Amino acid sequence: MTEHVPPTLGGITAAAERLSGVAVRTPLLESPALNARTAGRVLLKAETLQRTGSFKFRGAYNFLDQIPPAARARGVVAYSSGNHAQGVAAAAEIFGVPATIVMPADAPRTKVDNTRGYGADVVAYDRQTESREDIAAAVADKSGATLVPPFNHPWTIEGQGTVRLEIAAQCMEQHATPDEVLVCCGGGGLTAGIAIALSDRVPSSRVRAVEPVGFDDAKRSFAAGQRLSNETGATSICDALLSPSTGDLTFAAMHAHDVTGISVDDDQVRAAMTYAWRTLKLVLEPGGAVALAAILSGKIETKDRTIVAVLSGGNVDAALFNACIENA
Repeated sequence: MTEHVPPTLGGITAAAERLSGVAVRTPLLESPALNARTAGRVLLKAETLQRTGSFKFRGAYNFLDQIPPAARARGVVAYSSGNHAQGVAAAAEIFGVPATIVMPADAPRTKVDNTRGYGADVVAYDRQTESREDIAAAVADKSGATLVPPFNHPWTIEGQGTVRLEIAAQCMEQHATPDEVLVCCGGGGLTAGIAIALSDRVPSSRVRAVEPVGFDDAKRSFAAGQRLSNETGATSICDALLSPSTGDLTFAAMHAHDVTGISVDDDQVRAAMTYAWRTLKLVLEPGGAVALAAILSGKIETKDRTIVAVLSGGNVDAALFNACIENA
């Protein structure tokens, strides 16, 4: 189903129409305290307040809406550490079809529980010894379910790109022209979708992909001009951003739109989560805090500039959240 067709701005616009009245138009927040700290203007796209607590619902719903009804009735299957899992499960619940989600055994408990709460069956696997892709393919072959990729498909990317359409409209409402847009990057679906939409709506703005240290394959790939993978054995608290590499479609879109990369370490992520909680009154999961971490740690110039940061998710276990706050 169009797996190798590049995502387009037209597809993103169509996705926005499908999501209208279904997805939340999340706010673009501004904090005087954060502006004072950065000596600039920082606008925060709070996808933490999206259905299922992350932007992933957008791509999942856009994908399911385009599956032919007879095929969709046979169900869907996906693999995810948690946010895509919840997005697909919630979308499947809306359409009234069964969903099976392949999740790592060490996925955050809140993400597993929420996925089951939307009615999905969860299949656990060991991310060190088993292939989630193989397990999901076997489920699809047996049941006839449709596989819903987490990032490397035009329908998924186009759904995520609707975040940028909202940012563009909200920036106009707030009389802001962003110099840079910072986006978390795991597989690259959100970053790619935003880069495609940004090139049309605000061509002067620059997109930065923000990744955890040790999982900075996008940053290295941009520098090398070709898609690279992460080495095995690295660890990070950013469970949502631990993809082995970007997809071929997501990398091609990001590279074509001159996206560059930034990496932040776990301590910087913890500090951003703490700042968001104490000062902004927002709960962020580690992967959802990397863009803010890049700002607070001085990875980009903010003085007299306007920066948009996407807060991509807020699904975090209480124990991990408390540990991050205590240790920051």
